[in-house]
Amino acid sequence: RGSTLTVPPQQGRTVLITGGNSGLGLASARHLAAAGANLILACRNPAKAEAAAAALRSKFPGVSIAVEQLDLADLSSVRACASRLNDRQQRIDVLMNNAGVMATDRGRTADGFETQFGTNHLGHFALTGLLLPLLVGNPDGARVVTVSSMGHRPGVMNLRDPHFERRRYRRWGAYFQSKLANLLFTAELSRRLEGAKSSVTA
Repeated sequence: RGSTLTVPPQQGRTVLITGGNSGLGLASARHLAAAGANLILACRNPAKAEAAAAALRSKFPGVSIAVEQLDLADLSSVRACASRLNDRQQRIDVLMNNAGVMATDRGRTADGFETQFGTNHLGHFALTGLLLPLLVGNPDGARVVTVSSMGHRPGVMNLRDPHFERRRYRRWGAYFQSKLANLLFTAELSRRLEGAKSSVTA
């Protein structure tokens, strides 16, 4: 079990958490705020995000907690959020790709992707790429953390049909694939950052 004692001091650092208003994202926000980090909660529902931010501000008045609207199932929303952050932020020290959906009925994102693959993987893939200028430009080095799950173990990447257009849709199979995609993305991002001798880690 983790505690704030295991989190090193985070004063002066800015952490962006997708889905930071509930679940693991909110728990992470609490621990990081307790360690002194400034937070950006990038969430689909601004009202719920503002409520979570208000509760965090009351408990941790010494840190800055901002809210950004972000719908990972809509790439226009991802682009708009990244554009605002690139214009407004001087630095991001940690990008925590946390938000996601699990075992949903068959559906499509605004861009026509299978919902779970599109939200859990492609949305975060796009967000990370669009925020690279802020991450790479951080003189102290930045970190990209992409949350997966044990569900990656039974996951199978079907690159010929990632959106279940030619095979029977299985909600758990789609979820497992998206979680495996999170890990593969992180491994390849890490490889490329190391190859470029970047100070950013994944």
